[in-house]
Amino acid sequence: MANKKTLILGATPNPGRYAYLAANRLVSHGHTIVNVGLKSGEVAGVPIEKPEAIHNDIDTITLYVGPQNQPSLYDYILNTKPKRIIFNPGTENSALRKLAEEKGIETEYACTLVLLSIGQY
Repeated sequence: MANKKTLILGATPNPGRYAYLAANRLVSHGHTIVNVGLKSGEVAGVPIEKPEAIHNDIDTITLYVGPQNQPSLYDYILNTKPKRIIFNPGTENSALRKLAEEKGIETEYACTLVLLSIGQY
């Protein structure tokens, strides 16, 4: 399986959150991760950074930020130029999806944890 460098937007050190589970599962499946969020700490041995530095080598952004909090992140997301964005359950946003697709970014309403578990990531 190819390493798909994944930016986890909404990363948190809280082990009860899906973003935390996804970070650990992505690493265990051999993917490099970048944790981006508002909370300090680290997940799966990778520090959580603020949404400031643009990463130019991201395959996938997996979203764990609700649609009401996404507009301030649109430029960050789009300027990262990932190959795809996964809108995890509860993060679906047709406005961001449209903006991304206009820039040639593939979008998917899916669950990162399920995709990993069925080998479709």
